[in-house]
Parts: sequence; structure tokens; C-alpha cells
Amino acid sequence: MGGRGPTVWAVGAVMAAALFWSSSYAVTKQVLEDVGPLSIGAIRFTLAALLLGVMVRLGRRRPTRPDPRQRRQLYLSGFLGITVYFILENVGVDLSTASDASLIVATYPLMTMLVELVVFRARMPLLRVAGVLLATVGAFLVVRNGAEVGGSSRWLGDILLLLGGLAWAGYNVLGKRASAGQDAASVTYYQTLAGAAGFLLASLLEADDWRIPSASGSSLLVYLAVACSVGGFLLYNYGLRRMASSVAVNILNLVPVFGVLGAVVINGESIRIAQVTGGVIIIVGVALGMIERGQGATPKPNAGRSEPSGTATAQTATKAGPMPDEPAAPAPTAQGATDGAR
Repeated sequence: MGGRGPTVWAVGAVMAAALFWSSSYAVTKQVLEDVGPLSIGAIRFTLAALLLGVMVRLGRRRPTRPDPRQRRQLYLSGFLGITVYFILENVGVDLSTASDASLIVATYPLMTMLVELVVFRARMPLLRVAGVLLATVGAFLVVRNGAEVGGSSRWLGDILLLLGGLAWAGYNVLGKRASAGQDAASVTYYQTLAGAAGFLLASLLEADDWRIPSASGSSLLVYLAVACSVGGFLLYNYGLRRMASSVAVNILNLVPVFGVLGAVVINGESIRIAQVTGGVIIIVGVALGMIERGQGATPKPNAGRSEPSGTATAQTATKAGPMPDEPAAPAPTAQGATDGAR
């Protein structure tokens, strides 16, 4: 990436991923009527892994198989960003409050930036730092509709959400570092394989409640697998390999904006002035975060790329709009977030 900002195609890919993920919470909330949250993750990512495996094997140019070290890093990044992240987020949202969750999730770009600084020892351009801070404030304004009072487990929920942010940051940075020489499909396949395996094991905890989902629930599960997992992660990984991790995660702050717009256009919900203001601030922050000035440091080119969510959650998704893996106008909700995107 040198001294230039990310390409239009890379930015567009990450924005498209955010758009897909902005629908996942609303969809997941409906599927939860038939399937438990861990089982949804297992079904969704297993289907996605099978589809990606076919894509990789039938592709015109089969990429060079990652070496053992690369595969270990890709598996670890997938386990962190898919299994660990979504489980921590869902449990954390359940124990915490919607307002706490929305604020903590909005700080994920900052966490990614800090991890990027430690791993790559890169100097961050001032404009990027300012952009991430602005987008974080804007995201909070958009999703801050939630209960202010939490139970005795609120602090534990907040800690789990913070740990989820670190897992997401690890997914981005690890996956980017391990993706050299691989295309987006190959990287996404190995990561999804690990994430699916983790969810399959976790879903055994819900074995007593397993039942065949309805036709509607099954179709929504296919949507989550194809659009949100395969489509969203492929697009995100394509963009991530062409920009710094912190820039990609900052763009995901657009998820609540898309969620609110979806709630207004599709559900006819009203929009508040605070949400409009927050949306404008997010857009300005994202734009600033993508400006490069030559001296700014970003990960070296040999570090490639990485994914439903940086993401917020579904309880607010129902109040402010559907939101990703990634959610709508979100502040995560206990069950609504399953995925659950980023």
C-alpha cells in the first residue's frame, strides 16, 4: 500500500461486505425461532466451507497450497474471527446491556489499530487515527438506543465483548499476515473451515434442542451461508489484502448506517436526528481513515489480507433497523446476534 490509499475496488469490496453483514442480525433473529445460536453458526459456516471448497477446487487458477505455517495461521485466524468472536459477542451481549455493547463494538477499529501497531510496528498517519476516532463516535451515536441498566453480570458481559474485539483484531492481523500468495477464495476457505469446526464442537452443547428447521428457517440459513459468510467474507478478504487492517475495520463502521437505512426503507421505521448526525460523522471518519500521506505506515505489501463483523448487534437492530454479521442500526442483542460478520 505504500504511500497511497486503498483502491476504489478494495474500498467497494469492504463496503459491500458491510452491506451484506448489515442484514445478518435481522435474518439471524428470525432463524433463532427454529435453531439455537451455536447451531446456527455451525450450519451457516459448514455450508459456507463446503461452497468455498468447491469454488477453490473448480477455480480456473488453483492457488498454491499454503505452506504448513500459513495454514496454521489461517486456521487460527478463522477460529478467532469466526468461532471465538461470535460466541464472545453473543454471550457478552446477553450478559451486558445494549448501550454497553454498542459502545464497545464501536471501539473495535481502535483495538485493531493497536494490535496492528504492536504486530507491524507501524506508525499510523494522524488522519487515519482521527478518522477511526470520528467513526467510533459516529457509530455510538447511531446505535446508542439501549437499556442503561444492567444486571449483576453486566461487567462480565462487557469484558467478554472487549475480548471479542481482541479476537476480531487478531483475525484481521493474523489473516492478513498469513495470506501472502493466496487469493481471497483460498484464504476465506481455510478460515471458514476452522470457524465451522469450532462451531460444530460448540453446537454439541445444544444437542438436546436440535430439531429440523422450517422451510423459511432453512432458506434463511442458506442466505446466511451464501450471502453473509461466503459473499461477505470473500469481499472483505479481497479488500483487506489491499489496505491496512485498521482501515478495513474502520469501514465496517458503515454497518450501522446501512442497518438504519434498511430499517427506514424496508420496515418504514422513523429515523432520529442523532442517528443522522452519527451517520454523517461515520462517513467523514471513514473517509479520513482512508487518506494516506506517503509517510504513513501500513503493513508491508507481503502481508496480504484476511473478516460478520466487526459488527454490532441485533437488539438494536430491531429498534433502529436490521443490522451484520454484522447488524442494522445496532446495538447487539442477546439472541439477535448470532452469527451472527462481523
